[in-house]
Formats: sequence, C-alpha cells, structure tokens
Amino acid sequence: MSTLLLGRDLSIDTAPAGPTPLPPPPLGLVPVAHARMAVILALFVLAVSAVIVRLTWLALMPDTEMTASRYGVPSARGDIVDRNGVPLAQTILVPSIGVQPDKVIGDKRDLARRLAELMPEQTEAWYYSRLTSTEPFQYLKRHARPELAVAVNALGDPGIRIGREPERLYTQSATAAHVLGFTNAQGRGAMGMERFLDARLTDGGMQGRPASLSIDLRVQSALESELGHAMVKHQALGAAGVILDVDTGEVMAMVSLPSFNPNHVRSLEGQFNNVTKGVYELGSTFKPITIAGAIEAGVVTSMQRRYDAVEPLAVGRFRIKDDHAQRRFLNVPETLVHSSNIVTARLADEMGEDRMKALFRSLGFHQPLDIEIERSNPRFSDARWSRARIMTSGYGHGVAVTPMHLAIAYAALVNGGILRPATMMKLAPSQVPEGTRVFSESTSQRMRQLLRLIAVRGTAKRGDAAGYRVGAKTGTAERLSATGGYSKTVNVSTFAAAFPMDAPRYVVVAMLDSPKASADTFGQTAAAWTVAPAVSRTIQRTGPMLGVLPDPTRDIDLSDLQPLLWSPPGAEAAGE
Repeated sequence: MSTLLLGRDLSIDTAPAGPTPLPPPPLGLVPVAHARMAVILALFVLAVSAVIVRLTWLALMPDTEMTASRYGVPSARGDIVDRNGVPLAQTILVPSIGVQPDKVIGDKRDLARRLAELMPEQTEAWYYSRLTSTEPFQYLKRHARPELAVAVNALGDPGIRIGREPERLYTQSATAAHVLGFTNAQGRGAMGMERFLDARLTDGGMQGRPASLSIDLRVQSALESELGHAMVKHQALGAAGVILDVDTGEVMAMVSLPSFNPNHVRSLEGQFNNVTKGVYELGSTFKPITIAGAIEAGVVTSMQRRYDAVEPLAVGRFRIKDDHAQRRFLNVPETLVHSSNIVTARLADEMGEDRMKALFRSLGFHQPLDIEIERSNPRFSDARWSRARIMTSGYGHGVAVTPMHLAIAYAALVNGGILRPATMMKLAPSQVPEGTRVFSESTSQRMRQLLRLIAVRGTAKRGDAAGYRVGAKTGTAERLSATGGYSKTVNVSTFAAAFPMDAPRYVVVAMLDSPKASADTFGQTAAAWTVAPAVSRTIQRTGPMLGVLPDPTRDIDLSDLQPLLWSPPGAEAAGE
C-alpha cells in the first residue's frame, strides 16, 4: 500500500481558480476574416455612393418617369447653325408638370383649386378631372417656366411630378423663320429645313455635328430689316427677297414677309413662303433674259441694230405700248435702258414660240424649284401659245414664276452662263454642282454690261450702290386679280440686281406685293421708286459682310455701249 502511495503525485496546486483560456485560432482564418470585413465595407460604400448618385440625379432630373423617351418625344435633336456657326435652332431641357393620380394623398378638390390659381389657363374642373383620372399619368403643363415648376412643386403633394423634356428653341426669334421652319408637338420637323433635315437631326445622322445652313445671319438680318421697312413704308401686302451666290447657288439670305415666330406657332398666319411658293408675273425683269436668249439664238447680232418703237405695236385686238414711250427706233442697249415693251415684244416675236419656250425651260421656269424647302409649280403652259402671248412673255406676262426662279436665272446671266440649283445648305468647294450651260460666256459678258448700263443710265438708278458696281433691272407687273384678270391699279414690283458687275459674286432679288404710292414716290408704285432703294441699302449693308468692299476706282467697261445711247447722260430714264 505504501508503495502505491509513494507512486502518486501528492503535491497540491496553490494557484487561484479561474476560467480556462481558449486555445488560439488557427493562423489561416485571420486573413479570411479581414477579407470579409473589406467586402462588407466595400458594399456599404457602394450602397452609400449609389444613394448619393441617385439623389444628385433626382436633383437634376426630378422625375425620370417624365423623361421624353418614355412619353414619345425625341430626347435629342441636332442643332442648326448658320454658315458661320451661329446657332439658329437648338434643343434645351425645360420643366414639365404632371400628376400620378393614384399617388395624390391630399384633398383632390383643394389641390385642383390651388393648381388653377397657379396655372389659370385651365379651369379648376379641368385640373380635378386630371387628378381623378384612372390613367397612371397625366400632363398638367408642358414646357413650363422654371419658377412655375418650383411653385407647383412647393404644393408638396407626392402625386405631383416635375420633370424635364426637350424643347426646340429658335435662338434668333422670327429671323429666318421660313428658312428654318419649326417642329411639331411630337418634335418632328414640320416645315422648312427642320423638315428637310428631320432624319439627320433626330437619328444621329449629324454624328454630334450641327447642320450648317448656307445663310449668313448678319446678311439675313439686314435683308429682313430693309424689306420690312419698305413693306411698312409702302403698305404692301407682302414682300420677298433673296441673296444668292452666283457661283455656288448657296442662298445667303431669304426673306418672306409677313413672317411668324417659330417659337410660338399658333396658326398658319405668316407661314406662306413668298420666295419659293409665291408665283408671280415678274414683268420687265424678264427683258434681260429675252435679250440674252435672242443673242444666243442669233436673233440679235449687233448692239447697233435699231427696232421700231415709234408707235404702239398692234397684235390682233391687243396693243403693246411703252409706259414712257421714246417714239423712235431703239437699239438693244436703249431698249433695256428705257425698258421698251415694244422692242422686247418684237424680239420675242422673232424668236418664235419654240425658242421662247426652250429659253424658259432651260432656266427651269416650267417646273418647281430643286430646293430643300417648300415650293410651288410655276404657271407655264405647254399648250400652243398665241402670237400675242409669245410677244408679251418676252417682258414677263403670261409666265409666272417664284422670285427664287428669277434669282437663279440672273445668276446664270452674269456668272458665265451656268445654271445651278439654289440650296439652303452650306457647300464645301467639292460639293458645288457643275451646273448646266444655258448661255455662252460671251453672252454672259454682254449681259453684265447691259445690266450695269441700266443701273447707270436707266430705270435701275435708284438701286445702284456707290462703289459696288451694281447691275440691275426693274419690273412692275399688273397683279392678277381674284377673278383671273389683271388689276390696273395694283402692282407686283420687283428689282433684280447683281454685284459687282466686273466680277459678279451675288444676285439680289426683292419684291413688294401691291405697294401703295407715297409722297416721296410722287404717286408711283413702280419698282424703281418702291423696292429699288431697299435693294441699294441692302447691298451697302451686306457687301462688306460678304467680302465685297466698295471701290469707286473699279467698274465694268461700258465704252462700246455708252455711245449707242441717244438720251443725254443726265436724262432720267423712266418706265419698267
């Protein structure tokens, strides 16, 4: 027994009692725990960031349920600029106010009353019908003012939704309205270049680049100003004007009055484009065209040959007379300087029906314009013409075209004889169309001289502009009445000009529809008194903008034509 006792450890542990310590964890679990904590922290940061981003987005775009894409309006539309990059049409985001009826928590009648106070264009009953609608969403006002959106939002009902949607802004107000046109309620182009460019502006065809038009905003504004002044001064029913680059066909300015504001289209009033849709008999502005055609056809071979203008010309029951008869034989330069209907009719008679029709067809007077915006059919008959009609067509009666048709024809008269279509788009040099030759270079050179002679010595004197070497022709035609006949008291007064005639760059055509006489026109409504001065001022204002500076030391050589004029240099040529 003692041996067994001695074999045991009989010592007593005197350390104090306490909890038993846990063994240390395996070393491989520590990194795992740290990784888990990092993941949790990262998720937390991402969640907070998402909330911040969402709050920021809501501050900028309060209700994504009212975005344009959800409600069928294009969310983006490309800009339109002038040839120098000045914005003409842009898309901006504006507030819109709507309601989700099922989320309105307040008294709907009281809310309708308060909405009617803030937006009185609609009745309280109208707002109440929207608030009680079964539709998930109703617009209350689109394109609202920012301050109105803030006031409506301050009503505090969660059912009210303030969103943003695109709106087309025409930055120059009514300037170039007929060029630009406008967009409809669905944001699609409804008129003008907005309609022509619709696909490119809405479907990304411009690839972020604005659409550059041919017009120069500065030139456009000047032409609008001068034509507007002339229209008011002479109490005309309407006006039209165009400035055209003779070598490219680019339209630098186009004006039709009365006009409209594309930012606030309320009706069709003012939308008719007198330049490309208005069809008029443009009178004596056709005479240079007839002369050019006669030179090309070999009917006129000499500037010295004289034609009988002693008495009115009898054609059946008609009598063709000159407004201010010279009562003598006239050569071609005198015919244009004095605007003789009689001699022009004789030349058209020598040309005959086939050649006169071919002349007008070569200039496109038989068909609509090849241009991007709205256009009309000219009045040109393919039926057989009477002798009287052939003769009167030579000075602009019986054939009715738009002012743009006339501008294109005058460009061909002075640019070397090449007819090019007009365009509203800015062209790179490689994009300029080759065109079609309608007159020889020699005929074009002669027409430059003759047009300049008219401005120096003839009916176009009041349209000249010192230093700009203007060549021009007046035209005053009796206006067609509603019954189909001609008015003896109402005119369409037109002035067609080009400058500078020693190296033509631009054509200017302007027209007043039914101008009235005033004291400073001495009772006249003719183009020489009404519209010619407006063109002169336009050229003086726009010439430097277009890179044409006045130079009194330069001019086209008229030395071979001046001696052919019988009237004294100081005599005032009259007539149209």
